[in-house]
Amino acid sequence: MVRRPALLTRPLRGRLPEPPAALTTLPERFTSRLHDERVAAWLGIALGACFLVAFCTGLVSHLMQNPPNWMTWPSRPVNLYRVTQGLHVMTGLAAVPLLLAKLWTVYPRLLQWPPARSAGHAVERLLVFVLVGGSLFQLVTGVMNIDYWYAFRFFFTTAHYWTAYIIIGALLIHVANEWAKTRRTVMTRPADGLRRRTFLLTVFGASGVVVATTVGETVSPLARLAVLAPRRPGIGPQGLPVNKSAAGSGVTALARDPGWRLTVTGRVRRELTLSLAQLQAMPMRTARLPIACVEGWSAEATWQGVRLRDVLRMAGVDDDADVRVESLERYGLYRTSEVRPPHWHDPLTLLALRVNGEPLDLDHGYPCRLIAPNRPGVMQTKWVERLVVR
Repeated sequence: MVRRPALLTRPLRGRLPEPPAALTTLPERFTSRLHDERVAAWLGIALGACFLVAFCTGLVSHLMQNPPNWMTWPSRPVNLYRVTQGLHVMTGLAAVPLLLAKLWTVYPRLLQWPPARSAGHAVERLLVFVLVGGSLFQLVTGVMNIDYWYAFRFFFTTAHYWTAYIIIGALLIHVANEWAKTRRTVMTRPADGLRRRTFLLTVFGASGVVVATTVGETVSPLARLAVLAPRRPGIGPQGLPVNKSAAGSGVTALARDPGWRLTVTGRVRRELTLSLAQLQAMPMRTARLPIACVEGWSAEATWQGVRLRDVLRMAGVDDDADVRVESLERYGLYRTSEVRPPHWHDPLTLLALRVNGEPLDLDHGYPCRLIAPNRPGVMQTKWVERLVVR
């Protein structure tokens, strides 16, 4: 048995101020049997599983978009990012009813007086505060992000990423501290558990309904059920959703300019400048690939274009070179993307000129866009203007 240091278990000295009158009568108000440890334990287990899956899949998305120099993501399986990001968003949405139910179950303990009985208890309460606050922040801002409602001034991606580490750290400490008690609680069968089971089934059912009414944005056969999804497959120009339009990106005139050229430059044996007609005259390839966005939606389409590797080999590019794809956009975090050897060597990676049998719509990247397997949608650069080999 591990003993805590005496400093952590020693009662806090000094007289605490008298609590507000409302707090002194709180115990009399919490009469529901659902405010108990067993319900809280089962909800905590479900929440922990959701948060762990969301953290791991979110980390995959971050590393795909910001890979360290030593890490190279494969181009196969084709739908890997589509699956991981769909799981990320779905588990996050499923956690919303679970978290609300968990907070309702345990809030009598959150409001107990005195707030801390010892230094160790004060640390525990502080960790719970961080866990609750961080969880609410992640879920609220996450839902706002997938709905494209940015009412906050901070950059969502950075805040979401670092808060995830804080939550997981606090969660691991909380689990280590509560595991023995939780295990005893869930293994014990209470005499009257009907109301508890009904409550838990209702909460889990609510999570299931939320997932069922949004998962169609990732799983195309269920698209008709996705009544709560902000983006549904099949809705948009040429049957594909659009996050960022040509007008919103300020490229309409540049993309329609008959003088548009694709330039291949950098560490090449010979620089290339190709017109749209010259690209169209090259051997056309077809690939069935999805666009999978960080907001969780994805949509599959049939793309036609020139293999990226064919264009790069015309320029005499080394097999181990990295390529920066640049858009006609002049501003924005995602106006460029990096394509590393596993992707540009893949025969499915195209400089697409057509989608679903039609020339690219302006909002889908006309005259030329990148489409490649197993890449986030923000890295499928539209309105491509230049390939810079490094």
